[in-house]
Amino acid sequence: MRKIKQILAVVGFILFAAAQVNGQVVVDRTNKVSLDFTKPIKATVLPEVNWVLPRLEYTNSEENKVDIKANVSSKVPLKRVTLSVLTSLEDEPMATMDIPLLSPTSAEFEKNMYLGDGQNYVRITAENVDGGIVSDDRSVIVGMDALKDAIAIDRKDYAVLFATDKYDNWSDLTNPIYDAKAIGKELEERYGFEVRIVENASQDLVFNTLREYAQKSYKPQDQLLVFFAGHGQYDETFGEGFVVARNSMANDPGKNSYISHSRLRNIIDNVKCQHIMLVMDVCFGGTFDPVLASSRSIYEEMDNSEFIVKKLSLRTRKYLTSGSKEYVPDGTPGSHSPFAVRMLEALKTSGGGDRLLTISEVNVYMQKLQTTPRFGSFGADDQGSEFMFIAR
Repeated sequence: MRKIKQILAVVGFILFAAAQVNGQVVVDRTNKVSLDFTKPIKATVLPEVNWVLPRLEYTNSEENKVDIKANVSSKVPLKRVTLSVLTSLEDEPMATMDIPLLSPTSAEFEKNMYLGDGQNYVRITAENVDGGIVSDDRSVIVGMDALKDAIAIDRKDYAVLFATDKYDNWSDLTNPIYDAKAIGKELEERYGFEVRIVENASQDLVFNTLREYAQKSYKPQDQLLVFFAGHGQYDETFGEGFVVARNSMANDPGKNSYISHSRLRNIIDNVKCQHIMLVMDVCFGGTFDPVLASSRSIYEEMDNSEFIVKKLSLRTRKYLTSGSKEYVPDGTPGSHSPFAVRMLEALKTSGGGDRLLTISEVNVYMQKLQTTPRFGSFGADDQGSEFMFIAR
């Protein structure tokens, strides 16, 4: 009985300590909490590790020199903060160094560090004077050869498709859900995407769903496709385009019930996935962003593996819309919208002989449309980046 009480006391303390931990320690799955039960137990507020660079939990670099920047904050005075470099999470660190404290409750590290080819883990560990310890890792794969070896194992593609054909205050449409299901099927069966279709979403459901995808943990070669089909609108006074949600009001001068392109752009740009593509089959979708993207042609001499590695080493923020600053047709019942028809034509090619379909190549199919499609980049897009559909 005494042993059971001791165990319950320890469990209770862990729950209490977890309740004291603020934001990052709770939500970031790589933060590790260490409690030493050989010493007297003392409740504490754990330090918080905040990464600036690398931005993502999993990242890669063709160069051995990698920018590392992070800071540590604590409500309880810090005892020690260290940075370690490991080649495996199971092995001892190759090197460890102390990070000087800026104040009793804060520390900061910023340096361009040399990392060896292959898998590296950069770990920051912070201990406060109460014995509470938090550590947080960033995985960095260095070198083209190491990246090639990681392609088949580490990457995953996601697609979330918002399709609305029933509206509370706008006229209903015919094809958005039908289109999304057909495109989703191709993505899932031909290219191995993990597909989610969100039908007739309210404004809140759209933002809540995007928040779910923003909270996912992505590896460096993962891709995310976000698709919208339904009504769109452009407001001349605001100079802004909008996606119309199921519950958007017909008479809403402030556009508070709509999904503005600027908010959508900021939300998607801040999702912690290196490679994101936004596809919009909505009216006035081309007002999303005016910047045009580059093509694949300069890399045609590379083999497939080299091309994929090169592109998945760059941060991608691309968009493709069904029209410019204009209305676009929904299509007749049961025959898909003109935009969806071209999208499906491109997807069904499986990328041709190399089994690799780029969004630049998809855009070629869109040029057959009577309305003017727009293809470009937004946010923190790297020049020369690409979104790819890799057929099974």
